[in-house]
Amino acid sequence: MKTVLMKKSTMQTVFGQDGQAVAATGLFSGNCFFVGIKDKEKDGYDSFLLGFGEKRKSNRAYLGFAKKAGLKILPQKIVEILPEEEKLEIGQELKLEEIFKEGDLVSVTGISKGKGFAGVVKRWGFHGGPKTHGQSDRQRAPGSSGPTTTPGKVHKGKRRAGRMGSVKITVKNLKVVKVDPENKLLWVTGAVPGIKGNLLVVRKTK
Repeated sequence: MKTVLMKKSTMQTVFGQDGQAVAATGLFSGNCFFVGIKDKEKDGYDSFLLGFGEKRKSNRAYLGFAKKAGLKILPQKIVEILPEEEKLEIGQELKLEEIFKEGDLVSVTGISKGKGFAGVVKRWGFHGGPKTHGQSDRQRAPGSSGPTTTPGKVHKGKRRAGRMGSVKITVKNLKVVKVDPENKLLWVTGAVPGIKGNLLVVRKTK
């Protein structure tokens, strides 16, 4: 198996195998289970279902998945991933140390931090207008949006002010610095998307 569900835990300095201090993010593996599959004949497409975490109460869909998989605990979250060649038993736990080792490269997918409504300077890095020549209130303004009479509108896709963040992001080629099976932590170089406690899909790359 090459894909596991984890949670963003913490960031700190970690010493790698070569003794170098590296800024790393700790990913908590928790309880990650193989819940089941979806096949093309019945559901229209192929996918694997992974369950993460544990909670006391759940909705009927999750209860159905847990009952079918024979899980003793109710998963907190069920996520669909691309199918893999690995043959797994329904209800099998995915263990951190059996999948990753130090030096592996991984890609991490998650929802980025929401920034709310942001202007063009913060959202797109616009420089704003000059403060001189009577333009003291145009320092963070977007400026012209395009043509005037023809076509008389702003084209779609222009970089304007709007909602920033809270989108699905994949960070590729993060190096595994340390594997800690006792604390169920996987340390990777650099930063990963989202806030602390955010659910992430960690995929081992070639």
